[in-house]
Amino acid sequence: MNIIDELEWREAINQQTDAEGLRELTNEKAVSLYCGVDPTGDSMHIGHLIPFMVLKRFQLAGHRPVILIGGATGTIGDPSGRQSERSLQTLEQIQENVDALTAQMKKLFVTEGDNQIRLVNNYDWTHKINVIEFLRDFGKNFSINTMLAKDVVSSRLESGISFTEFSYQILQSLDYLHLYKHEDVQLQIGGSDQWGNITSGLDLIRKKEGPEAKAFGLTIPLMLKADGTKFGKTAGGAIWLDPNKTTPFEFYQFWANTDDRDVVKYLKYFTFLSKEQIEELAEKVQTEPHKREAQKALAEEMTKFVHSEEMLEQAKRITAALFTGDIKSLSADEIEQGFKEMPTYESTLETKNIVDWLVEIGIEPSKRQAREDITKGAISMNGERVTDLELEVTPSLAIGGRFIIIRKGKKNYSLVKLSQ
Repeated sequence: MNIIDELEWREAINQQTDAEGLRELTNEKAVSLYCGVDPTGDSMHIGHLIPFMVLKRFQLAGHRPVILIGGATGTIGDPSGRQSERSLQTLEQIQENVDALTAQMKKLFVTEGDNQIRLVNNYDWTHKINVIEFLRDFGKNFSINTMLAKDVVSSRLESGISFTEFSYQILQSLDYLHLYKHEDVQLQIGGSDQWGNITSGLDLIRKKEGPEAKAFGLTIPLMLKADGTKFGKTAGGAIWLDPNKTTPFEFYQFWANTDDRDVVKYLKYFTFLSKEQIEELAEKVQTEPHKREAQKALAEEMTKFVHSEEMLEQAKRITAALFTGDIKSLSADEIEQGFKEMPTYESTLETKNIVDWLVEIGIEPSKRQAREDITKGAISMNGERVTDLELEVTPSLAIGGRFIIIRKGKKNYSLVKLSQ
């Protein structure tokens, strides 16, 4: 299957500058293409992954992808999708972000082989250009009228846009020209909000290299959930690829809780499962939705891809333990992941009667209520029901010497951290 055919089946194409020409080019030879990300933070979130998964598909089809980390453009800030000026970061912070994103990209996408993904930083060629060269050699090729008409700029005219952010599309165009000339790149891909920047780059290439220059642009559709809200956002914020920001268990649960209306779309966009495998899972969504096999497959594929097989197995162990109540099977680190968002209490535990202890740390409002809940069998500690009103709670009961898990009723879990 031609890569363009595959992307069309996966519904991953929004716009193309020359659909017929790009199809012919990808049939003729292995194409070099690129996608970029600016180092505005020290980790990508799952929304950033969308175009890079397309880049990876090109690689698997035998093409030669380039990942651009925007060490230069990141100092300015892309106005796309924003209604106000971005706060500028220090050059030191940007470099830290560049280093973090580079490591993240290498972990996810760089493989051994002739068509391995190459990483470049646009600071390497941009910082050599002085302001006179920038204005004479590049600025002269951009019409203010055309730039104002681009959605990325026109949407900001009412609220205001600085010359700094206004010039962003010139710098990104310069990137495409540089990669076209020095890396044989003939295709840029990006999100739908990058269409104006991509077409500006193509215009610059043709003005500099001639109207017959073969260069193309392709964008990926804006992804919205079935309820119309933005993909990748939760009540707790973005879903990050960095395990220190979003734990592998939280990452797994995000995908496992995907709505039936969205799961097939996500399987097409984010996984490398075959057409036949996805169609089989799509059928099960219709016939056996209660089994949630498509969601499980999605969660497993994504957690394994972003984190590792080991972290996937850990996420599954935590999930199973929470479902069965087998809390003691978890390590302290797994407890920390699985109960991160649950009510948390602290205890300077020595040895305490269970009734007094539950009231002291705040899980129970009064000794009377604590006795009543214990007598009724409504209190469990580390997965085991407590029925003895005289039970002594000691530090030795803590999992890994750090945590005690209290469950009140069927679903109300609390995490108790033992202070040193």
